[in-house]
Amino acid sequence: MDDNRSDPHDPHDPHDPDDLEGVLDAVGPRLRALRRQRRITLAELAATTGISESTLSRLEGGRRRANLELLLPLARVYGVPLDDLVGAPPTGDPRVHLKPLHRHGMTFIPLSRRPGGMQAFKMLIPGRDAPAEPTPQTHEGFEWLYVLNGRLRLVLGDQDLVLPPGEAAEFDTGLPHFLGSADGRAVELLILFGRQGERAHIRARTT
Repeated sequence: MDDNRSDPHDPHDPHDPDDLEGVLDAVGPRLRALRRQRRITLAELAATTGISESTLSRLEGGRRRANLELLLPLARVYGVPLDDLVGAPPTGDPRVHLKPLHRHGMTFIPLSRRPGGMQAFKMLIPGRDAPAEPTPQTHEGFEWLYVLNGRLRLVLGDQDLVLPPGEAAEFDTGLPHFLGSADGRAVELLILFGRQGERAHIRARTT
C-alpha cells in the first residue's frame, strides 16, 4: 500500500488542487517548517516583514487564515516563489517535478532529468550552530556551482575559499573537495554536474 496516498475519507485533502480549505490548512505548518529550517525566530521575522509576532504565530498555528497581504512579505524574506508557500500544484509536464534528495545533511532538488549528460540541481545547506568541519570527498565528474544565498565555504585541494552570493566556481570532482556553510547560516546554490571531462561551456562573457 502506498502510504503517501491521501485518505479518501478526509474532507480536506491538501493534495487536491480543488480543495481550497485543505490547501489553506496546510500553509501554516509549511510556514513554520520553513522558518525553523532557516533558523529564524518569530521576533526576527516580525521585524523583517512588519507583521506582528502574534499574527505570525496564529498564521503558523492555523488560527489565522493566509492571504496575499501576509504571504507576499514572507515569500520575499524567504526568497521563495509564492506557490511554494501555498503548495500550489505543479503545472506543465509532471515529469520535471522530481523529488528532493537528502544526503549528508544537505538537500538536492533536481532541476533537470536527462538520461546521462549534464545534471542540474539546487542545493540547500541548512544552518547550524557552528560551521561543519571539512570532510573532503572525491568522485568522478566535473562540477560547476553558483551561490544564490549565504556564504559558501569551498575547500578544494589545498585551497580554502569563501564564496558570497553571485560568485561561481568550477572544478574536477576527482580533486578532494568540501562544500559547507562559511558562517553556520543556510546556503543555497545551483549546481551543474557532468561526467568526467564534461563541463559547462561559457559562450559569452561581460568582461
